[in-house]
Amino acid sequence: MTVTTLSGRELNQDLGRAKRATKDGPVIITDRGRPAHVLLSFDEYKRLTGKMRTLGDMLAAPGAEDVDLPLPQRTERARPVDLS
Repeated sequence: MTVTTLSGRELNQDLGRAKRATKDGPVIITDRGRPAHVLLSFDEYKRLTGKMRTLGDMLAAPGAEDVDLPLPQRTERARPVDLS
């Protein structure tokens, strides 16, 4: 995987070059010499985000019942509710 670095100005002048470079790896776009953004191919984006799961997915996964999940204790008491 090749990482390409382009300035914001270079990106504006040759967007096609940046898009082609994503075939070889991420493109880091700098702003005033500092990394500011990353351009990825859509396939790479899907690969990275496809493995992300929600908390609900993780809790429903097999073996999740064996995971110790410390939850903070509530210290406040519920107030009585007047339903009249």
